[in-house]
Amino acid sequence: MEHDGVMPLAERIDPKTTALVVVDVQNDFCHPDGLIGTLGADVGAVQEMVPRLMLLVDHARGAGAAVIWLRLVNSELTTSAVADEQRRRTRPGTDLICKAGTWGAELYRVEPAEGEPIVTKRRYSGFVDTELDLILRSRGIKTLVLGGVATNVCVESTARDAYMRDYYVVLVDDCSATYSPAKHAAALGNIGDHFGLVARADEVFAAWHRT
Repeated sequence: MEHDGVMPLAERIDPKTTALVVVDVQNDFCHPDGLIGTLGADVGAVQEMVPRLMLLVDHARGAGAAVIWLRLVNSELTTSAVADEQRRRTRPGTDLICKAGTWGAELYRVEPAEGEPIVTKRRYSGFVDTELDLILRSRGIKTLVLGGVATNVCVESTARDAYMRDYYVVLVDDCSATYSPAKHAAALGNIGDHFGLVARADEVFAAWHRT
């Protein structure tokens, strides 16, 4: 039931029509020895977040919500002049991030369960030239609960594209992370103002417990 036109969280994330989308929890983004870490970024917030995200996955499974995994995999076949110029400008001298067949592209501390889709993407958004939208619509999904890395890049890009496709969006603040508190906060502000709802993990757990 809506109240003043606003859907309560428990209804919004009804497990029967909700998917938890876990974004890019991969070594190059999360491990100190991954590409981002070796370039000097502070991955501490990401590493602190991952156990909470793993708990969110457990709660989603327990509630009966779908769990879908996104992973970035780059290769010479799918990069572009635009992407390469961006890399040279912001990460000069580095190879492709999450390059196909490398340790950096492997998942970090998380393990999809049997039957949980793993969607490989080549761009920031999980919707660009992937089967994500088809998987969601085939399952009758109406709401995406989002967590992962990085809040202001691939998580936010996927959240924006989800809203554009008329999915309800819930971005879980403390189950997403990036390398700058200011950028994390700015991304949350963008989502909350224009693209969906920002919630904390304990709010999501409580809502799923009530359904």
